[in-house]
Amino acid sequence: MSSAGGKRRSLLANAIESIGTTPAPAPLSGAVDTEVLVDREKPAEEPATPSFLERRGIAFDEIARTVKRPTIRLKPSECSIWPGNARDHEALSYERCASLIESIREEGTNREPVVVRRTPNAENPYELIVGTRRHFSVSWLHSNNHSEIELVARIETLDDEGAFRLADLENREREDVTDLERARNYRHAVDAYYNGVRTQMAERLAIPKQNLHNLLQLAELPDEVVAAFAEPGDLKVRHGMRLSPLLKNEQHRDAIVSAALALHAEQQALKDAGSDKIEGIKVCERLAAAATSPATSRKPLARAKPALTAASGKEIGQVIADTRAKGITININPKGAASVDEILEALRPAIEGAKFSRN
Repeated sequence: MSSAGGKRRSLLANAIESIGTTPAPAPLSGAVDTEVLVDREKPAEEPATPSFLERRGIAFDEIARTVKRPTIRLKPSECSIWPGNARDHEALSYERCASLIESIREEGTNREPVVVRRTPNAENPYELIVGTRRHFSVSWLHSNNHSEIELVARIETLDDEGAFRLADLENREREDVTDLERARNYRHAVDAYYNGVRTQMAERLAIPKQNLHNLLQLAELPDEVVAAFAEPGDLKVRHGMRLSPLLKNEQHRDAIVSAALALHAEQQALKDAGSDKIEGIKVCERLAAAATSPATSRKPLARAKPALTAASGKEIGQVIADTRAKGITININPKGAASVDEILEALRPAIEGAKFSRN
């Protein structure tokens, strides 16, 4: 295969092949070694906490043991796409999959099997868990005079959480899975499979908690900020790490969103003109600069409090606050002689027009 995927064996494939390769421990002989007796008399040591690499290895082994070896050949139309996968199937195109399409066309099939699970009660008999690009590529070939090419698939039995971990393990080594796709996939998964408990999700995936936090931060960026980047792949985790803290400030958020809208229009104009896009790092710099510009750093000017006036035009007080949640607060301080009736007459329209009393 000419693509990088053909030269590189996936972590999943390596994990599958490693099953059963560890030699079984040799049986103990009848003789008892004196050193063994000495060791048995020593107090048992506390087990060491597994390192990150050890935990990740355990996760790989656990997932690998669930995979079935037998493969089948399918038509792409027999598979629906599992929505829990990170990759955005709708965003795939010939341009994004050209090298893979050519490799499959040359070899007559996909060398590395996709992973599916049976869906007996669904419209399609199988659901694709891993291999979205391979599925798209074979589908494209079917639509372009190569209907003889079938999709080689491995059948898997997994619940949704197991399917997510399997797909995530496969996607981690895929350079064409964008940070944004993975981040949004993680945001869905943490609630769908781990009850919103991020530490549990990090442990199950064998990834550092900070890495998970950074990805979830990226997924929380406003749509306007995402659209400021010319392509989804231009938006990186490091950009989310820089912009997310700034967006927590409401005043900075408004400035960043305004700058993002302007950048989106600028990106579109460049695209229409056939000019080079604004690179992701420059987009991030401009958005961050919008939050720290002098115009947004100044404190907003205090708004003048509306005066409460009588029918005669006399000012008898001020409306201090008027909100739906906390109601209306009025300060009565007549500057001239005002009767109680004049004050009451002035209060009626103020109260009737208060936000809490509006429909």
